[in-house]
Amino acid sequence: MGAYLVRRLATNVLVFFLITVAIFWLVHKAPGDPIAMRIPADQLNSGSAEYIAEQRHALGLDRPVFVQYWFWLTSALQGDLGYSLLNGRPVTELLGERIGPTVELMLIGLVISLLVAFPLGILAARRRNSVWDYGTAVVSLGSVSIPVFFIGLLAIYVCTLRFQWLPSAGIADPANPGLLDSIRHLVLPAVVLGIANTGTYLRYIRGSMITELGADYVRTAEAKGASPRRVVYRHALRNSLIPVLTVIASNMGQLLAGAVVIEQVFAWPGMGQLAVSSVRQQDYSVIIGFALLVAILVLLFNLLADVLYTVVDPRVRLR
Repeated sequence: MGAYLVRRLATNVLVFFLITVAIFWLVHKAPGDPIAMRIPADQLNSGSAEYIAEQRHALGLDRPVFVQYWFWLTSALQGDLGYSLLNGRPVTELLGERIGPTVELMLIGLVISLLVAFPLGILAARRRNSVWDYGTAVVSLGSVSIPVFFIGLLAIYVCTLRFQWLPSAGIADPANPGLLDSIRHLVLPAVVLGIANTGTYLRYIRGSMITELGADYVRTAEAKGASPRRVVYRHALRNSLIPVLTVIASNMGQLLAGAVVIEQVFAWPGMGQLAVSSVRQQDYSVIIGFALLVAILVLLFNLLADVLYTVVDPRVRLR
């Protein structure tokens, strides 16, 4: 496994380097000027052009893109991702403040998705073409089809506006801080994010379980007198996890995208809010830093999924 991990890490480094090139080029080729956007429209006069030119020269934005990329890359390799154009704060500091709430929201949402998808997927596989199977198909289709922001708005209407069960904005109440208050603020966004991603996992779990339940080793276990529960949970479920792990790893980008939307709907102070505001203001350094952090998370989760294959199925050998 050691040699495989070394090769994968080397490949990930190359992929990450290509991602930095693509992100940097796309961000700097986007229409608009981050300096001009900081000047009110009613103040754009003949004197503003000189000011914009001076600021672009001071920030190095008038250089060719490949020159800007080289200076950025040399600084990034030393842990310096630059400074925000809006407030002058280091990008690493801004992302460090926001990554915790986003990762917390993503992980809790993922756990909720799996807690719902696994029981329903197993139930649908064991009772194919029954009412239970059709019911889970409706749940899966609804989860995939309904936009996450609509589910969030519906949850706010029911749980906050109509019955006032849970708060709908922020990460905590400054007037009443504490663990219980933080949990109450986390419930709605995490549940909505979990519901939005349940459908994809449910379909793969159902399909994978159906394949395994029809395998020869399952019929052999049943012929030897193994109970249905043992056949499902001791044999079929474990072997069905490999394709499910692949889906979970490949779905991390979509999960993060859903988290970005949820953060806007529920005013959750994570990286999503920072990314959206940075895009609106064309804050180049923050946009690039956010995109690179997303790329790192996706690459790491895919590598983790490969390692977990050997844990789930000892027959798998990474070479």
